[in-house]
Amino acid sequence: MCDTFVAMPNMTKDGSVIFGKNSDREPNEAQVLEYHQKAKYKSGDTLKCTYIDIPQVATTNAILISRPFWMWGAEIGANDKGVVIGNEAVFTKMSPEKEGRLTGMDMLRLALERADTSQRALEIIVELLAEFRQGGPCGFEDKKLTYHNSFIIADSSEAWVLETSAHLWVAKKVHDYYAISNGLTIGEEFDLSHPDLINYAREKGWLKRGHTFNFAECYSDWFYTTFSRCNARRNSSLGKLNNNTMDVLEAFSILRDHGSPDYTPDNHFLMNHVCAHSSNKIARNASQSTASMVASLKKNECTYWATGTSAPCTSVFKPIRFDNNVLPYLGPKPSGKYISESLWWEHEKLHRTILLDFKKRHQLFNDKRNKLEMEIYKESLKTDSYGFFNLTKTAFEKSKHIENSVLNELLDMPIEKKPKINYKKYWKSQNKKAEIISHI
Repeated sequence: MCDTFVAMPNMTKDGSVIFGKNSDREPNEAQVLEYHQKAKYKSGDTLKCTYIDIPQVATTNAILISRPFWMWGAEIGANDKGVVIGNEAVFTKMSPEKEGRLTGMDMLRLALERADTSQRALEIIVELLAEFRQGGPCGFEDKKLTYHNSFIIADSSEAWVLETSAHLWVAKKVHDYYAISNGLTIGEEFDLSHPDLINYAREKGWLKRGHTFNFAECYSDWFYTTFSRCNARRNSSLGKLNNNTMDVLEAFSILRDHGSPDYTPDNHFLMNHVCAHSSNKIARNASQSTASMVASLKKNECTYWATGTSAPCTSVFKPIRFDNNVLPYLGPKPSGKYISESLWWEHEKLHRTILLDFKKRHQLFNDKRNKLEMEIYKESLKTDSYGFFNLTKTAFEKSKHIENSVLNELLDMPIEKKPKINYKKYWKSQNKKAEIISHI
């Protein structure tokens, strides 16, 4: 499950568009933060997506993406044109196709590779839906997990919400701010839609005679929408977006939100909070925040802040721009098992050590992380494009240093408040599968 939001220029301190997303997936489903250069292709070339091959286009944009290691598509990303996209799993009355087609993550990456504006990215996703449809297993271990998708698509001028149900879709332009969280949100008011959207609902009996069409009411699946607690998470984000003082630091805060200073991840059953930690196989297995990204989009300058690691509450956001060099070497590509020197898995040693006594250990890291992050943020405001890669590289290096320093401190610290037994068993099982037990 996931959470995505956007704030338009009239709601931000500096007049930028600010976007943020947490990608929530299975706890051992490592993500890869990577950069792909722009490229040219020959007529007739094909592209292998996660499950199917499709025709390649003549040229593709440079992209920065965070993707689950086993799939081609991405959960979050941006391109060198200043377009950024995040997707959400949504559950509707139309059954997802189990056969491998395009996943929502595939469509997200394809739109970034091919679009130069947010509206064109929306059009590309709609075109892909019409030609190839969406479908196929979307889980790492859970191959029964299938779903439809919603998206927030933004550039420095405008932003769109696109929500789908199988091949049908509806879109709404964002005016002030918006958030999505695993449930359909567009109701009676929208700007664009599939031509059969309303008639299909009427034919199925979802739109009663004399009633005004409401997309979310007609198409939402009640069970998954309710028990994903998407409304609670979305309302949490919306409450923080409803002011005109948004900046990237506040965006970090939204993605780190636990709902209460007294929060502990072993103390709730459902997916109640934006910063998500897995806890049980029933309701919180595919709900670990495995990667996060924030974007600040201006006409002539876009800055992207990525963790490259799980749990934004135990991570540092690092600044990135599309100028010359983009990313430093981040270690070997991760898989579903612990890999030494991999950025994602090396951070997991810290994250999972904090989980052993969350409240006290998180506060220790939080204080040191905030100091470093503020230092990096202030430096980013006065660093021009020519020197930005050095700042990016320094941010990754300093983040690794502080994480290793805190980890060593925690390993010598006694556990004062042990988590609940079922929670401990769940994470013991996950650690065993990941072969990370001896490293924490």
